[in-house]
Amino acid sequence: MAQSGKGKLNYRCPSCFMRDLDLDMFYDKDKKEYYCIRCQYRGTEEDVLAKNELARFRYGDIAKRYAMEDFENFED
Repeated sequence: MAQSGKGKLNYRCPSCFMRDLDLDMFYDKDKKEYYCIRCQYRGTEEDVLAKNELARFRYGDIAKRYAMEDFENFED
């Protein structure tokens, strides 16, 4: 999805992101808040950033490389 306006960052909707949907948010200059057209989430920049930080726990080890030996001691 294209970015809605010229800006330095492209914010993702935290509500949709928790459901594995990667949607850009739009910015309302009059209300000074971001909003999602898919789920009707609205929030300030600080609110969006804080909630996106909560979603990062799902991908905490995304940069870590695992070897098969790391999984050998696990039991079913």
